[in-house]
Amino acid sequence: MRHVGAIAGRELRSMFVSPVAYAILTLFAIVAGFFFLASVLGFDAQVAEAQQFRAFDYLRQLNLNDHVIAPFYGIMWIVLLFLVPGITMGLFASEKTNGTQELLMTSPITIWELVIGKFLAASLFVLLLVGMVGIFTGILFFFGDPELPKAASGLLGLTLVALSYVAVGSFASSVTRNQLIAFFLSLVLLLILWMLSIVADLGAGGGAIASDGLVSRSMRWLSSADRFEQMVRGLVDTKDLAYFGFMIGTFLILTKASIESVRWR
Repeated sequence: MRHVGAIAGRELRSMFVSPVAYAILTLFAIVAGFFFLASVLGFDAQVAEAQQFRAFDYLRQLNLNDHVIAPFYGIMWIVLLFLVPGITMGLFASEKTNGTQELLMTSPITIWELVIGKFLAASLFVLLLVGMVGIFTGILFFFGDPELPKAASGLLGLTLVALSYVAVGSFASSVTRNQLIAFFLSLVLLLILWMLSIVADLGAGGGAIASDGLVSRSMRWLSSADRFEQMVRGLVDTKDLAYFGFMIGTFLILTKASIESVRWR
């Protein structure tokens, strides 16, 4: 694994050579700032309304974690779902388009080094985006008193979701030479993982996907939505951590198999 750092550094530098990386960072900062401000103003309006109508019981229930941070993380999760495929679509597809994949395959670099190096590069870029979310969250600690463990749990959940999205995007990029196809394939896979729990809820009335059925349990286990929501509520379970580890590892293995299949053709 001695070439992983060099591959990650090369890939990360190539991202910042073009203005696309700066455009993504700027766009994400603007979007995150907008939704953060909207969450704060919405919370302030709820507090003012509760004070106006003297709804003191409701006022005591209002807190920054549940009414500002959790909705903010939820929106940023959806934004990352659409943004990460754009970051990962060129990881392997661009190598095929430029004709450099054959050179990489015949170099001393192993396939695992290539896969992990590119995954790390995209992950570092995505962590910059998650870091922006963390900065906005940190602002609340200067002007309010949110619960630190609960906020950290939600940020950890957002980080793990983002890394699993990168792994899915890496796989999508490895199966095609067209970056646009890689983008939409990754987006479709992520939407499926997101909507599995929704489909399970819709079929909870009975039939093959009844709420206590094997299909429904399998759908919920594969869905990233429920696990993320659990962590946003401050519940960090080893099963959820194992799930994200499983998803990242599985899609990295699939990525390696996809790249390695070139030698079998």
